[in-house]
Amino acid sequence: MVLEVAEFEVFPGQEEAFATSYRLAHPILAGAPGCRSVRMTRGVESPSRFILLVEWDSIEAHEQNFRNTDRFAQWRALIGADFAKPTVVEHFTDVTPGTRPGPDLPPPS
Repeated sequence: MVLEVAEFEVFPGQEEAFATSYRLAHPILAGAPGCRSVRMTRGVESPSRFILLVEWDSIEAHEQNFRNTDRFAQWRALIGADFAKPTVVEHFTDVTPGTRPGPDLPPPS
């Protein structure tokens, strides 16, 4: 499982319009094969900043079943009009006690 974290900065005054657009776009993303969960959060101190958290089966599921499909174009058409800056997207994996070191994790000291 991987966690996609996407940061959206919307134009001031467009926060509610963006939230409404997200509600319309949510089923497009949530219905993509390999998508486990979707959650959008809004900044308290920075109300024009939104963070999207999406759990995917894998990065490949995100890329092949959403990002490189018509679903992404539909999603972006609904939510993209209010973006004040380019979206920042990264993928993360859990770090938990007892997780064995992988190629990117040094052994515990």
